[in-house]
Amino acid sequence: MPTRVIVPLGPRLDLGRTLFPAVRGDGDPTTRVRPGEAWRAARTPDGPVTLRLTAIAAGNIEAEAWGPGAAWALETAPDLVGARDGAEGFRPVHPVLAEAWRRARGVRITRNRDVVRTLVAVILEQKVTGIEARRAWRALVRAHAEPAPGPADLVLPPDPARLAETPYFSFHPFGVERRRAEVVRAVCARARRIEGLADLTVAEARAGLEAIPGVGPWTAAQVARVALGDADAVAVGDFHMPHVVCWALAGEPRGTDERMLELLEPYRGHRGRVQVVLLAAGVKAPAFGPKREAAHIERW
Repeated sequence: MPTRVIVPLGPRLDLGRTLFPAVRGDGDPTTRVRPGEAWRAARTPDGPVTLRLTAIAAGNIEAEAWGPGAAWALETAPDLVGARDGAEGFRPVHPVLAEAWRRARGVRITRNRDVVRTLVAVILEQKVTGIEARRAWRALVRAHAEPAPGPADLVLPPDPARLAETPYFSFHPFGVERRRAEVVRAVCARARRIEGLADLTVAEARAGLEAIPGVGPWTAAQVARVALGDADAVAVGDFHMPHVVCWALAGEPRGTDERMLELLEPYRGHRGRVQVVLLAAGVKAPAFGPKREAAHIERW
């Protein structure tokens, strides 16, 4: 069983909150995150793997891996935990953001290089509530369940080749209508080419993502931030994020994408980091009215 110690740069790494954006809820069958420890099952170019990350002394991370993809997982583990994420040039001057940064200083921008897996999960989040999206991901994974190697009792994310061949109506029991199902199938049919985006510059990869039918700026930004390590990726078109940013940076309880981008402009290069830091620190806009109603595919 290969083992490796990762030494994060800068202050102590907050493992749980750093990996949080890549976890699809507490019941994600592919990932388990606890205080100071994380388990992640993945498909790598060399085969399946289960990776265990453990926080040890002096802010270091111990990585262990099982399966044919172990060497690849250990090699890319520093990117996964954001050990190479640099916040140089990020100077939060607004008091709310400065306090959030102080509280979330150990949160990094990840680069898991798992573009297709991340893209499929984010497609499932399009135009639905988070609860619905997490439920769809769990159901999809379990329907195509393959045990992951190692002792963690995790399940591998679905094989893109299998999803590409799955008819759209088979996604309906997961709460996924035809439009999203077809986008998932099309992405999985081009999985090898899409995975190659991880080897390009962030700008080139973002352009490649947005060239995929059904993948707009919001989806591309979410994928770029988690899979490609893009600290400037702004989630435009999000249901909640403009309110959070406008409340934090301007005291405005409701916001628009245009106003959010205006407020984030001084932080260009780290605009996505601002969003991550605010969420990690628990900053929320005031709630008004009923919560967003869950959608049902029979209405679509």
